[in-house]
Amino acid sequence: MLISYQWLSQYVNLTHITPQALADKMSRTGIEVEEVKIPSEGLKKIVVGEVISCVDHPNSDHLHICQVNIGEEIIQIVCGAPNVAAGQKVIVALPGARIADNIKIKKGKMRGEVSNGMLCGLDEIGFAKNVVPKQFEDGIYILPQDSVVGESVFPILGMNDALLDLAITPNRADALSMRGSAYEVAAIYRQPTHFEELSLIEDSDYQTADYITATNQAGDKVLTYTLRYLRNVCVAPSPLWMQTRLMNAGIRPINNVVDITNYCMLEFGQPLHAYDADKLKAQQLIVRFAKEGETFVALDGKEYILTAQDLVIATSDKVVALAGVMGALDVEVDEQTRNVVLEAAIFDSVSVRRTSQRHHLRTDASIRFEKGIDSNAPIKASMAASSYMQQLTGAICASKIEKIAYLAPVNKQLTIDLKEINGVLGTQLEVADVLEIFQALQFSIAVQGTQFTIDIPSRRWDIDLKADLIEEVVRLYGYDKLPSTLPSGQTTLGKLTVQQKTMRALKQQLVASGLQEVISYALLTKEKAQQFTQQVSSAVVLDWPMSEEHCTLRQNMIAGLLDDIHYNQVRKNENLALFEVGTVFTAQDTSSLPEERQSLGLALSGDWQQKNWQTSHAKKVDFFIIKGIVNHLLQYLNIDEVITYRATTDIEQMHPGRTAAIYAGELCLGFVGQVHPVTQKEYAIAETYVAQLDVTAILNLAHRKIKAQAISKYPEVTRDIALQVRQDITNAQLEEAIAQKAGRYLTNIELFDVYCGDHIQQGYKSVAYTLTFVNHQATLTDQEVEEAMNKIIAYLQEKYEVTVR
Repeated sequence: MLISYQWLSQYVNLTHITPQALADKMSRTGIEVEEVKIPSEGLKKIVVGEVISCVDHPNSDHLHICQVNIGEEIIQIVCGAPNVAAGQKVIVALPGARIADNIKIKKGKMRGEVSNGMLCGLDEIGFAKNVVPKQFEDGIYILPQDSVVGESVFPILGMNDALLDLAITPNRADALSMRGSAYEVAAIYRQPTHFEELSLIEDSDYQTADYITATNQAGDKVLTYTLRYLRNVCVAPSPLWMQTRLMNAGIRPINNVVDITNYCMLEFGQPLHAYDADKLKAQQLIVRFAKEGETFVALDGKEYILTAQDLVIATSDKVVALAGVMGALDVEVDEQTRNVVLEAAIFDSVSVRRTSQRHHLRTDASIRFEKGIDSNAPIKASMAASSYMQQLTGAICASKIEKIAYLAPVNKQLTIDLKEINGVLGTQLEVADVLEIFQALQFSIAVQGTQFTIDIPSRRWDIDLKADLIEEVVRLYGYDKLPSTLPSGQTTLGKLTVQQKTMRALKQQLVASGLQEVISYALLTKEKAQQFTQQVSSAVVLDWPMSEEHCTLRQNMIAGLLDDIHYNQVRKNENLALFEVGTVFTAQDTSSLPEERQSLGLALSGDWQQKNWQTSHAKKVDFFIIKGIVNHLLQYLNIDEVITYRATTDIEQMHPGRTAAIYAGELCLGFVGQVHPVTQKEYAIAETYVAQLDVTAILNLAHRKIKAQAISKYPEVTRDIALQVRQDITNAQLEEAIAQKAGRYLTNIELFDVYCGDHIQQGYKSVAYTLTFVNHQATLTDQEVEEAMNKIIAYLQEKYEVTVR
C-alpha cells in the first residue's frame, strides 16, 4: 500500500515531521514501512514548455520539428510523438537533464536538424507504463493549460510527494486506506485527525428505486449491498490532482467517474463500482451465484468461464460484475455515459478470495474485500463518491439510497484491568498513561478505578481480545521502553535430536568434499515433479497455485538441482558441485495426504579438477567421482559394508548404462548415475551426474557401532591376483566372493586395474586386485596365505568361470 505524505498531511498535522522520520516511527509501532520513495529523486532539469509551432521533419515521415517556449528562451526540439501539436503545454527535458533510468539528455541532431532537449511522456520521467492514461500511452503527456511555462513539472505531477510503501499485515487491513493510516499516524503522534465532510445534494423528486432496484439471492454471502443513481453525468478526464494521486498509488486514471470510485477506495478502503445505467438495460440487479459454465468478459478484456461457487452481480440476461473483483466490459463507464449506477457493498471475504484465486484475477478491490471492510465504509464512501461526481461531472443524485442488505456498524466493548496490562508487559504504567493511549487511538473509554471499559470502533475490526488491547498499549507506549527482565520459571535445556545432529554432520561432510548447498523450490511443474522417481506415485497438485511453474509438490530432489545447474551454466558458471537436503512428497492417490520424506540430492557438472601446472588437462566429472562421494557419506554413517550398487534402467531420465540403484539388503536407498542425454537437452545443461538418497530410510537403519582396534604388531601380507571374467560380472560380485572365501585374516580388497582389448577374449575383461592379509596374534606364513588364495581362486572359477592370468 503506497501512502501519500502530502495527502496524509491533509488529515494529520505533519509540519515538523519528515517522511523518513514518519516511516521510522510507523515501523517501530507495528506497521512496517518498506521504503520511502520520492518520484522526483534522481531527476533534474525537467520543466513545463509550450509548443509554439510544430512542422513535419523534411527528412522523416514521423518526426516533427517543434519550437518550444521554456520561459527564458525558445528552443528547437525534434520529437517523434504522434500527438504533439502547437499550443500544447508539455514536459521538457532540457540539455543536461536526467530522466528515468538515469538517462542524460544532450544536445544533438536528428536527421540533420538540431534538437536541444526532449519532449517527454510520463513513463520517460519515471511513471510506470501501466499507470499512464491510455490517451498518452504512445506519445508525450499534455499538461493543463494553466501550467506555468519554465517551472518544474514535479509539483504539477505530484512527483515532489513522498510515498510510503506500507507492508500491511492481514490483521491491520484498516491501514489499506488513507483515513485508516491517518488514524494510525494521529495516534502515534498524539494528534487529532481532520477529515473534510463532503456535502451531497439529493434530488427529492426522484428516488434511486425509481431507476434501479436490487435483490439478494446469495444469502449471507452479501453483508451489505447499496446502490445510488446519478443522472446527467458528464464524463471527462478527472482533474490533474486526482490523476496524480491515483498514479502515485499505482492506479491508472480512466475518466472522472471511474477515477472517483478509485479515489474513494483509496480514501476509505471501500471498493466502489460504477455501471453505465443505460448499458445495463434493466431496472434490477441480482446478486447471485453464477451458473456453471456461464461466461463473463471483464474490464481487462478477457473472457472468464465461471463456476457455481462464483458470486456475481447480474441482470436478468447477463453477468455485469464478478462480485468484489471486477466489472464487465460491456457496462463500463465511457465518454458516452450519461447515467450511472454506483454500487457500494461488503461481500463475504472467503468467497471473494476463492473467486479471485480461481480465475487468477487479483485486483485492488479483491485485496480489500479479502482482508476486511469497515462496516461504516459503504455508506460513507458512496456518499463521498456521489458528492465528488456532483462537483466534477455535474451529476444529479437521486434521493434515498437503495439498500437490500446492511451490516449495521456495532462497536465491540472490552473490559481490561491495569494489573492485566502491567502483568503481561512487566511495566509500572499508571491509569493516566493507559488512558492517554486509548484516547490517542480515538476509542471511547470509561474508567472505574483501575478498570477500563473500551468501545472499539468498527474501523478497528482486528481488535477482539484483551491481548489485542495490550498490544495497542505496548506498541504506542514503545517497545523500546519495556523493562528488561529475566524469565521466570524453570528453563529447559535445548539440544539437537539425533536426526538433526546427523543431518548437520552429513552437510559438513559434503561441504568438505567440495560441494555447495543450495535451496530450490519444493514446487515444480507437474512433469518435473514426477521425474527421477523409482516408484509410482500420484502427483500432489496444489488447488490454488501461484503459477503453472510452481503447481506440484516435488517427488524428487534432482529436477530442482538441474534447474540450478541450468541457471548457473547459462551465466558461464560451468563447474558445479551442488547438494540439497529437503522434503519429497509421495502419495498413493489424490484423496490421501502425501507422505513426507527427507531426501538428499547431489549434482555434479563440468570439471572436477582444473588444469594447472601439475596436470596436463582438466579432470571431468564422471560416474566414479559422484559414486565415491556417496560411498564416503555411507562410510561416515558406518553402513557402507551393507550397501550394494545394482545397475538399473528403471529411471527414464537417467542414462541406462551409467546408473546404479543403491541398496541396503533389499531396501532401495536411492540411485546414482548420469542424467540421460535427452533429459540434459531438455534442461539445456552440459553432461551432469546426480545422486539421490532417501535420508529417512538411511537414518532408520541400525547403524553398526565402531569398535577401536589396535594397530597390529605383526606385518601384513599382500597378494595380487589378475582375473579374466565375463563383462557382465560386476566388481561388487567379485569382491563379495573373495571376501566370502578369503578367511578371517583378509583386511582389504583393492581393485587396481581393469582392462579390455588385445589378448583378452571377446566379451571378457581383465580385473586385478591387491588383497591384504593380517593376523593380529602372530606372523602369517606363506602357507596360510597360499591356502587362502587357493580357496579364493577355486571359488571364483566355480562360481564365475574366471581364468587366472
